[in-house]
Parts: sequence; C-alpha cells; structure tokens
Amino acid sequence: MSAGSRTGAPPADRAAGRPGAGAARRPAERARRRSPRRTAAALWGFTRPHTIIGTTLSVVGLYAIVVAELPGLSLGDGLANLGWTLVAAWCVNVYIVGINQLEDVEIDRINKPFLPVAAGELSVFAARRIVAVCAVVPVVLAVTQGPVELGGVLAGLAVGTAYSVPPLRLKRFPLLAALSITGVRALVVNLAVALHFSSSLAGTYTVPGPVWALCLFVIPFAFAISILKDVPDAEGDRRHRIATFTLRLGPGRVLDMALAALTAGYVGMAVLGPLLLDGCSAAVLAGGHLAALAALWAARAGIDPADPAAATRFYMRVWALFFLEYIIVTAACLAG
Repeated sequence: MSAGSRTGAPPADRAAGRPGAGAARRPAERARRRSPRRTAAALWGFTRPHTIIGTTLSVVGLYAIVVAELPGLSLGDGLANLGWTLVAAWCVNVYIVGINQLEDVEIDRINKPFLPVAAGELSVFAARRIVAVCAVVPVVLAVTQGPVELGGVLAGLAVGTAYSVPPLRLKRFPLLAALSITGVRALVVNLAVALHFSSSLAGTYTVPGPVWALCLFVIPFAFAISILKDVPDAEGDRRHRIATFTLRLGPGRVLDMALAALTAGYVGMAVLGPLLLDGCSAAVLAGGHLAALAALWAARAGIDPADPAAATRFYMRVWALFFLEYIIVTAACLAG
C-alpha cells in the first residue's frame, strides 16, 4: 500500500499542505452525528413511533369511551389524569420496544438496520439508560394513580421483559410470542386503562360494553400483528435461530392466517357490534368496520409475501387499521 493510500489524501493535496477530502469530511460527519436533529431522530426512532401512536390512540380512546358510557362524566373531568396515564403508557411502550432492541442488536443489523442502536446512531449505553428510566417512571406514577394502573404497568413491564430477555425470551417460541403481544394489547391495555379511568373518575370498577368489544376485537388484531411483524425479518431470524411462524409455515401462509383473523374480527364487529352495544351508533360501527375491511383486502392485493419491502408495507397498513379501530369505536360511542 502506498503512502498516499495510507493517509487517505491524494499526493497533490499532501504536497500543497492541504488536508485530503476524507479528512475534511470526517469532522463534518461527526458534527452531523452530534447535531440535535440527528439526536432527536435517533430517540424518536428508538421509540418505534407506530407503537407510540397506537398506544396514544388506545389510551385516549378508552378515556373517551369511559366518559361517554358512565353517567355524570364529561370529557374535561379527567384531563390531568389522562395526561399522566399517557406518560406512564408511553414509558412502558418505550421500555418494551427498547429492551427488545437492546437484546436484538445483531439480528436488527440484518432485519432492521435503520433502527438507531443497530445503525450506531444511539449507543447501547444511552439506550440502556433510556430503558431504565422508562421502567422506573411508570411505576412511580402508577403508585400515585392507584392499584389498577400499578397492576397494568407491572404486567406490561413483566411481559415485555419475558418476551425479549433470557432466560425466558418468549419470542423464540411462535405461539408464546403471539400470546405475549396479544395479551398486552388486547387485555392489559384495554382492561387496565378502562378500569383505571372508571375507578378514578367515577369511583366504580366498571368495564363498559364497548371496551369488552375492543378486547375481543383486538385479540385477532394483535395476533395478526404479532405474526406479520416477522414476515420481513425471515433472514435475520433464520441466522439467529428464532423459530417464527414465518420460518415454520412460510410467509404466504402467515399472511393468509393474519388476513383470516382480521377478517373474522371485522365481520364480527360489523354484525354483532350494532346488536350488542346499546347506546352506540350502529351506522358508525357497521359502516366503519366494513370500510376498514375493504381497505385491508385492498392492501393485501398484489402483495408478494416473499418481498420483505412489500410485507413491511402491508404490516404498517395493518398498524394504521389498528389506529383506526379505536377511532371507530370511540366515534360510535360519542355519536350514539
């Protein structure tokens, strides 16, 4: 190797005493890495924004449903309570996705190289500090908010830890992984948050009918999300021996399973929702769910399950429909 190649500067530049282009770029690159915008982008990416949006809509929607369904309450009665509940929920969310990223750095370098820890945009040390803070803060808040929120927070943290961290690392087992995600999204979030708001705002431990409907609907929805998320990640999971449904059954069958589960949920809500949920708008329930079902099938059309980019797009559209579900049910309650 020549002296020019060792220093990284062309001979003409060295002879003139000028720094090479590589040397000139390195400080600029370091500055960009340290810029507030890049730091904020890395932190935002670490939270997995689509899950934060889903958590936010879930908590806000459940608050509105409880207020609409229980007598003597108005939307402005518990806004401070809602705010602190959101902070606790966001922290639990970040803890769960953060601990998963810390445990899966090598896998993510194959499957999701854009994630900040895998990409080197956020150090492992900084990520651990964020995760630790997000474990402590919701527990402290929940202690002041009552036993229901405390139980929900502890359950979410426990399941998130068991899902990602050895020795349990439930994500290694397809059924247990699916049950973990389904349990948190369908039961812990919906029931714990609804019970917290009903007890703190109305002094009664009541779960309104629309919340039970959401629990039942979110079971197939969360199951679909839990198996779809692994479809684009087959290569990294294969190398690291994570036995997902995608590797066992193939991406095509997994997409069909998810589509069947979601279709059953939408048809059930469109048909049974108007019959069983008194006080909710039948038109909003039936029309909203049938429209969402049509959007789901349209998103599935033309998707090649073996194409990771296409599978990722479909997965994110399913998340968008998850966001929409809380909007539909909340609108039906408020319009009823």
